[in-house]
Amino acid sequence: MQFFAEASCLCLRRRKTRSPSPRWDRSHSPIPRKRRSSPSPRRQRRRRSRSSTSSLINNSRSPSHGSEQNNLIGKQRKEEEEKKRRQKEAELKLLEEELARRVEEDIRKNVEEHLNSEEVKNEIKHRVEDGIKKLFDEVDAQLLKEKESALKEARQKVEQERREREELDRMLEENRRKVEESQRKEAQEQQQKELERYLELERIQKQREEALRRKKIEEEEERVRQMKLLGRNRY
Repeated sequence: MQFFAEASCLCLRRRKTRSPSPRWDRSHSPIPRKRRSSPSPRRQRRRRSRSSTSSLINNSRSPSHGSEQNNLIGKQRKEEEEKKRRQKEAELKLLEEELARRVEEDIRKNVEEHLNSEEVKNEIKHRVEDGIKKLFDEVDAQLLKEKESALKEARQKVEQERREREELDRMLEENRRKVEESQRKEAQEQQQKELERYLELERIQKQREEALRRKKIEEEEERVRQMKLLGRNRY
């Protein structure tokens, strides 16, 4: 595909080391150079004179001027190289963005085509059915678990109520027994008191009867004694 070719080209460009722009080689210039004829001796003497004069002028100049010129040339060269480097980076960035867009578009198309295929549709349908079945199985298992838990809780509640009821019955029976025991003791005490009271009344009654009997005897004896005294007085 086209974007894979561009990606390969991009990788190759990245692998290459960035180097400054080569100088223009006059030897490789496509413009044909005119062949010059050999100079005459007079021209050679003039050229030598000019070169010697220029050399003397250059030697007479200060070395700082040449250094500044070299620095200016180097600065211009660096600026030009930096400009070219930025331009190249911008182009590479645009190429990467375009490549990424195309790759994303191709991936999206491939995914859509893959999802729209019958095989994927069947697979999705199968997975959905399996998911629904698994969900129902999990729900049934959860309901069964909750049912068993509810039954267990109900049994525990019934057992707890039975124990509480037995405990209550035991407490009621204990209280009833205690009440009966208390009533029995109270009845016995009351009966004992009644018996003692009866005995006391009987003793008092006997004392009264004994006192009355003695009184009658005494009265009888007194009557007899009076009769004897009256009989003696008659004779």
